[in-house]
Amino acid sequence: MTENKAENQPQTPREIVKELDRHIVGQADAKRAVAIAIRNRWRRQQLDDEMRHEVAPKNILMIGSTGVGKTEIARRLARLTNAPFVKVEATKYTEVGYYGRDVESMVRDLVENAIGLVRSSERERVKDLAKERMHDRLLDLLCPRPVQYEYSGIKTADGESLKVESKDEADSYERTREKMKAMLSAGDLEDREVEMTIEQRNAPIMMGAMGGGNMDMDVDLQGMFDKIMPKNRVTKKMTVKRAREVIFDQECDKLIDDDKINHRAIEQTENLGIIFLDEIDKVVSSEGKGADVSRMGVQRDLLPIVEGTTIQTKYGYVKTDHILFVAAGAFHRNRPSDLMPELQGRFPIRVELDDLTTADFVRILKEPRSSLTKQYIALLDTEGVALTFTDDAIDELASFASHVNQTTQNIGARRLHTILERLLEELSFEAPEMKMGSVEINGEYVKQRLGEVAENEDLSRFIL
Repeated sequence: MTENKAENQPQTPREIVKELDRHIVGQADAKRAVAIAIRNRWRRQQLDDEMRHEVAPKNILMIGSTGVGKTEIARRLARLTNAPFVKVEATKYTEVGYYGRDVESMVRDLVENAIGLVRSSERERVKDLAKERMHDRLLDLLCPRPVQYEYSGIKTADGESLKVESKDEADSYERTREKMKAMLSAGDLEDREVEMTIEQRNAPIMMGAMGGGNMDMDVDLQGMFDKIMPKNRVTKKMTVKRAREVIFDQECDKLIDDDKINHRAIEQTENLGIIFLDEIDKVVSSEGKGADVSRMGVQRDLLPIVEGTTIQTKYGYVKTDHILFVAAGAFHRNRPSDLMPELQGRFPIRVELDDLTTADFVRILKEPRSSLTKQYIALLDTEGVALTFTDDAIDELASFASHVNQTTQNIGARRLHTILERLLEELSFEAPEMKMGSVEINGEYVKQRLGEVAENEDLSRFIL
């Protein structure tokens, strides 16, 4: 993952676009728009406090068919900047009072994502010390310390009986411990069993009985329940390899300050958070009634969050004033202008993504660092099969994808997943028993495997 440069050495818009180009084909306008929006966040941080408060995020509305790269651009952007990110579908939200999730839950989900990012960063910071402590605890399990003897005739300065070990026993223990330490470091004891006591988390509280509308209650009932109920400690036998993981997690948790994590996570959410709001066109109401009442209600409930409000979470209050919102929709049956005027105004940047052509499909199959063809080559290589695709095979696959999208439903680049899986189904099944060195996929093989299905529109509709 690329290092977070939002604070130290921020990437320029050109560098961001260049990085996105390594994973996503085309859509230059959308890439430029998100790159500028990310750079503007850093620019805002350089302003004085008064001006910084006034600068609003440049939210983006992406318009384009499914499968053209809208979600991937937002997701890759979040990875690139190491920013808290959450993708939500507008259709799963309903106006408060109707059945469904309330829109504030997207902010709570974003905070949870930020908590995970910050905790991962903190674990990386304390991992060396945690490993040292883990090593000592593993040695104590493998080589328990000898029993100390109490001599009542000798008193310490505090007036307690002196506890000592016999010199021979102490020397023997130290020699044994040194041998164990060397074997543990060499990895010779990974399969040996040890016995350790661990705390088991209490069974989670079931919220279903409280009704579907309460699923997003932000009261930390589970945390309260864990504090009230006694700790559930159990003794388990496990291998040293497994104990190593358990103890490392325990030591990391001891070294990490949860309050510090919560504070940093809220700070990152407010200043770096990205919410990708997909299918925004699905909450545009038409002239009818019924469900459209709730759709308009979703827009009304979204408005204050996009404009800037304060949301209560179990980690603290979160201001949404400077969270970057990226909305997306196909807008086949309606237009962006059909959104509420107030909501339209909160998405000042509009970019229209191009439908994918046959040439785009060729590039998608060949250029990205983790293209589908490279993924299948890597997967079958684990079976000892060296898979290769000729140029004419790539051309045929792109042609089939474009043809099926035009004759059935246009799902963009997602069509390539289905087509390649259909193409390589037999090879994937037979690969473990083939014992072959290499397999070449050429244009003729693609036609043979896909030709009949692609030409038959009814079959294409159900198979491809």
